[in-house]
Amino acid sequence: MRESLVRKSDMPEATPIIAVTEASLESTLSELGDSAGQWCSLNAFTGKPASSLLIPGAEGHGAVVLFGVEDGGLPHPFALGALVKSLPKGDYALAEGFPDPDQAALGFGLSSYRFERYLKPSGKVSRLGVGTDVDLDRIGIILDGVQLARDLINTPANDLGPEELAAAVADLFQKHGGSGHIVVGEDLLTQDFPMVHAVGRASSRAPRLADFTWGRDTDPKVTLVGKGVVFDTGGLNLKPGNSMSLMKKDMGGAANVLGLASMIMAAGLPVRLRVIVPCVENAVAGSAFRPGDVLASRKGLSVEIGNTDAEGRLILGDALALADEETPDLMIDMATLTGAARVALGPDLPPFYTNDEGLADDIAVVAEAAADPLWRLPLWQPYMKYLDSKVADINHINTSGTGFAGSITAALFLSRFVENTESWVHFDIYGWAPADKPGKTAGGDAQGIRCLFDVISERYAASQ
Repeated sequence: MRESLVRKSDMPEATPIIAVTEASLESTLSELGDSAGQWCSLNAFTGKPASSLLIPGAEGHGAVVLFGVEDGGLPHPFALGALVKSLPKGDYALAEGFPDPDQAALGFGLSSYRFERYLKPSGKVSRLGVGTDVDLDRIGIILDGVQLARDLINTPANDLGPEELAAAVADLFQKHGGSGHIVVGEDLLTQDFPMVHAVGRASSRAPRLADFTWGRDTDPKVTLVGKGVVFDTGGLNLKPGNSMSLMKKDMGGAANVLGLASMIMAAGLPVRLRVIVPCVENAVAGSAFRPGDVLASRKGLSVEIGNTDAEGRLILGDALALADEETPDLMIDMATLTGAARVALGPDLPPFYTNDEGLADDIAVVAEAAADPLWRLPLWQPYMKYLDSKVADINHINTSGTGFAGSITAALFLSRFVENTESWVHFDIYGWAPADKPGKTAGGDAQGIRCLFDVISERYAASQ
């Protein structure tokens, strides 16, 4: 993805992409010669926003691409990404005066992603040349983080088990000079992560918890927690086949946390970063945890199991309790947690939950500016009663509210494990793009992390 963007000066023979509006098309064509106008007429090109046309070179002119924009700029922040699939492979460059060049370049880069680990190489890719006014370093950092998240989600569980996911955390931090440790198997019990162990113990691949840090201890503490369920069968509450087919993406929270961590470390932000990822496979075996079991937790709460297919909040509970013990300045967790969030908001608009009003405002404003859509839902305390249990401190699913408010009650469950940290936010993401669109390719998806990178960058810039 990063390689798809270069400086125009490095490829002088690139085909220029010229921005036109429906009103400016005629004057642009007059500069390109009669054949350009004829070609537009033959192809019924009118400069409509987001439309494009490749005009062959003629009459002393080289080939050009016309791209329709609106009077105020791009019709969509990532609209230029559509050219990745519609144009022949080759080198292109934004013409002078192209609107929103940073967004155009980011859209092109995000749309250039392909997961080809199991495919024959596709050959030459298209490249986009940009001017010196485009911040290629920052865009490259963002593209690297997004690619990491997408690659991890797209990798099937036979090649990405708990061990490999934990190793991905270690590799990323070692690359940037961080350090940490991984707790494996029965050591999860001796080091007080009983819910992580319970969820992962039925798999032939041992559960584990990765805990890594980077940065100076004197800097503000930012902690990221990601749900790392590498595959979710549903456990003894077994999923039907059509619900299990995408469950390699159930570690999408961990993948997105690592993508965000990659951005933070590559940018050298002045924070002390900590990433905690519980890595498990929710499998079926004689040792699987059961509906009706009561589990201990790191927080000291006893948890009644209402459904083994709601395992993600259990491993996050232990991880959040660990993170909360040092009271970070900002704690973020991300998880592919509930289908209810998708029913409410669809696949493209993840909800987030926080009681920090200032943080909520920052996320809302920056999400819109970054074209990284997010929507706040409430931590509605009256629904906490839906988690009541007669035999334990809490049930981990909604047992008395007739199944309503699934995403909210999951967030409320997690909130019981965050006591000391005032600035905590939970994201219930989908982690998957159902279809190609500009800025996205079908498959594993990065959601919320471009927004969060900007929020963290702005929030802690003053401490540099």
